[in-house]
Amino acid sequence: MAKVIVLGAGMVGRAIARDLARAHDVTAADRSTEALALLPREPRLSSLEIDLSDPGRLKSTISDFDLVVGAVPGFMGYQTLRTVLEAQKPAVDISFCPENTLELDDLARSSGVPAIVDMGVAPGMDNLILGYHDRGMEVEHFECLVGGLPRRRVWPFEYKAPFSPVDVIEEYTRPARYVENRHLVVRPALSDPELIEFDGVGTLEAFNTDGLRSLLHTMRHIPNMKEKTLRYPGHIRLIEALKAAGFFATDTIKVGKADVSPLEFTTRVLLDAWRSAPDEREITVMRVTISGREDNVDKKYSYVLHDEYDEATATSSMARTTGYACAAAAELLLAGKIRGSGVFPPERVGSDPDCFAFVMKYQAQRGIVYRAEEQVGA
Repeated sequence: MAKVIVLGAGMVGRAIARDLARAHDVTAADRSTEALALLPREPRLSSLEIDLSDPGRLKSTISDFDLVVGAVPGFMGYQTLRTVLEAQKPAVDISFCPENTLELDDLARSSGVPAIVDMGVAPGMDNLILGYHDRGMEVEHFECLVGGLPRRRVWPFEYKAPFSPVDVIEEYTRPARYVENRHLVVRPALSDPELIEFDGVGTLEAFNTDGLRSLLHTMRHIPNMKEKTLRYPGHIRLIEALKAAGFFATDTIKVGKADVSPLEFTTRVLLDAWRSAPDEREITVMRVTISGREDNVDKKYSYVLHDEYDEATATSSMARTTGYACAAAAELLLAGKIRGSGVFPPERVGSDPDCFAFVMKYQAQRGIVYRAEEQVGA
């Protein structure tokens, strides 16, 4: 039994803490008393109110723990992970910060600890799957289509944010990068929309977002790689209208006697509009497609995920699919299955067949199943 601290007690952080508390002593840390109050009552699960943005206090707090799990908002993720590595603590991180966490590799190595980053559903599981197949396959094409959606479609957005609205908006405004014919292509987020059918859901809208992250650095030998986000049709037009009207601008404007940025105002409004009810049913859908040459023949592998809100544990699908992937990575570290030090993106973890099988089995035991299909001569 290990001592684990989970930094961040939001929707996903709580799911991670609860899952790891099955076998370990877990402390969930957050500055929000409201978030901590939502933690389930478990014998090995405790809470700690703390300002995680204070590096000195964070270092002293984590000193007695065997593993640190980062589940803070993206804007504070990079500095938080840096602080953890400076404290020479192994880590798993799912903050999905805009910075390149591979740049912390030297720090992790000098500290003598491993850190698994971006270990969620996407990025995360799609990287893991690609890393597994890249070992013995000359991959030509990689595509990931992924989205979290409410079961009940409510006008106008027909969307609920599984993470903080500021992180979602950042995804909608950051230029999207993908690889086509070995060339890096940069396009606006929300561009190149297409309609795609998914069993059990219907027609969804796919559009470019900057989701490849570490794959742009670790999988440069693959000539075609792309990730797109999924929403119900019509969502893009609404977001584009907000962008065009300036609601995502960061420069402050004077409103009465106050100086407020449009982004700050929009985030506050969408916090309520996009907030899910505690028992609101939602789904996570993902399709990962990998094609190329293997054993001197053309092959295509498809992995399809369809996961729904878990009524038994009152846990959202996005919290399950993101959180349990992270928890599986935590167990890999605690079991000593990750050898060496440094920053480990999920594709590096997946390149080890034993680690890949462990993560897949861990999630299947919790009802999260990636249906795999192989086509020869595709």
